[in-house]
Formats: sequence, C-alpha cells, structure tokens
Amino acid sequence: MRLFKKILKITFSIILLIFIGLYIVFYQFTKPKSDETVMEELTTELVKPTLTKERFKSFEYRQVTIQKDTSLPTLIFVHGTIGSAIDFKSYLTDSVLLQKANMIAYDRIGYNYMDEHNVQESIAFEAAMLDSIIGNRTNVILVGYSYGGPIALATKKKVKDIVLLAPAVYSKVEPMPSMINVYKWKLTRWLVPPVWKQASREKMSHKEDLKKFESKWAQTTNKVISIHGDVDWIVPYDNSLFLEKQFPKDQFKLITINNVSHELVWTKDTLIKQELLKLLH
Repeated sequence: MRLFKKILKITFSIILLIFIGLYIVFYQFTKPKSDETVMEELTTELVKPTLTKERFKSFEYRQVTIQKDTSLPTLIFVHGTIGSAIDFKSYLTDSVLLQKANMIAYDRIGYNYMDEHNVQESIAFEAAMLDSIIGNRTNVILVGYSYGGPIALATKKKVKDIVLLAPAVYSKVEPMPSMINVYKWKLTRWLVPPVWKQASREKMSHKEDLKKFESKWAQTTNKVISIHGDVDWIVPYDNSLFLEKQFPKDQFKLITINNVSHELVWTKDTLIKQELLKLLH
C-alpha cells in the first residue's frame, strides 16, 4: 500500500511538472512579441521596416510599415483572433513582394505588446480603424485573415482588391470551441494567458456581431477574392460559400484549397503570394 501511494505521488508530481512546463512554453510562444523582436524578425537585406506607435481615437497601437515607392500599390494585412502583425512575416519579408508593393501590418487593439486595453468586440470599430490606416491611399489591396476577413470586407474605402484568407463572415456556421469554457468558468479563468483572454472575449461576441453585417457584405463595390481550405474546422469553408452566393461572378472569386485547414496563411503562403502577385501586376 505504501509503495502504491509512493508511485501515485511520483506520477502526480511528474504530470504536474509536465503541465507546468507545457503551460510556460504555450504562454511564452503565444504572448505578443516585443518591438525589438518584431524588428529583428522582419528586417532583411532588402529593407528595414519602420515600427511606429499610432493612435486611433483614444487607443495606441503598433504598426509595421514598409514604404519603398509611393507609386507602388500598398498591401495592408489584418490579422485574426488570436494574432498580430508578425503573423504575416512570410509576406513582409518576401523578396518578390517587396519589389512590387509597399506593405503595412498592425496589431489590433488588445493584441499589442504590453497592451492595457481590451479588444473592442466590434467589426464596426475595427473597420473604422482600418479605414484610418488606409487614409488617402487608393491603390490598396487589403488582406484579411480569419477574423480580419470581415474587418477588411467592412471597409468603407474604395480599394483595388480585398483578399480574404479563411474569413469568418457567417454567424450560422461560427463554431464555439469547448476550450473557451476554460475562460468562461471563473474557477479556471486564471489559467488563461492574457492575450488568450482577449481572444476569448472577441470569439464569444463575434457571432452576434456578425449578424449586423452578414446580409450586407455584397454592398461593397470592391472586388473580392476568398482563399479557403475545404477542411477548415476553425472557420468552416461554408463561410466562403456563403459569400460566393451574395456576389456577382465578376466581383467575387473563390479559390478552394483541398485538404487544408485554418493554418493556410502559413502552410500555403506560396500559393497566396502567387495570387497577390497577380493582383500587383
């Protein structure tokens, strides 16, 4: 009996240590990166980006800008939930894209490094912030990933093109992961890292917020391309099929990637870059 208790105690201690170790790794890996780290990861031999702290209303946010030639189009990237500007590292450092376009990526409110503000849980707010970033630019291609998709689609600006990557635009197929209960339950909420608390807040309100927009997507006059994996379980492929039904064929194009899930922004970056280059010619 004593031996059994000893084995049980040792086993529990090992499991606890493994859990703590995995939690620390998860926390460190997903937390927003410092300004110095972002600059280090995005600086190449071809260009050194500019990192600035911009303001929208009463909020400060971090923006990465690569401005090479004012005559070139500008790619503006909008990240999802959870996310940051660094999600688009593969694009911001691509030598071919750098020759064809200026680029901007930014951290949405709640996802900035050392951000004291909560996510705003509002597509209208996010779209207005994006419009302020677009400013007077007209030769712009918006690239919105996941939750960034409806933000790009809701812009009131006239842009060259809108490229959606696995966009979360349809409330009826919006899944609610069971893991979000860890945030919802007060007893376990303390376990959730700060940036994941922000993501949970945004995820929980997204479905209701979408209902204000989803019947109006086709009101945009901008041309839209949606690139989506057909086995996406985080943002189901039906989101893009829903959009396809709303738009005339000459305004909307759906590119389906077979047997690919929600990670396409990283795993299928070559294909996505090829589509962006077609728009930049």
